[in-house]
Amino acid sequence: MSDHSTYDLLRHLADSWGLIAMFALWGFFALWAFRPGARGHHQDAANMIFKDENDG
Repeated sequence: MSDHSTYDLLRHLADSWGLIAMFALWGFFALWAFRPGARGHHQDAANMIFKDENDG
């Protein structure tokens, strides 16, 4: 197998399966961020700037 054919193989693999894998990861992370159990974490992060630890 020459270098050129290896490049072509990897290029076709990235063009097809790589694109599918990126879309799958994007979908997973989008669903993970908007899952119902994450609401508390998001609210804590949003209100963290208003928390004053020196003021009881």
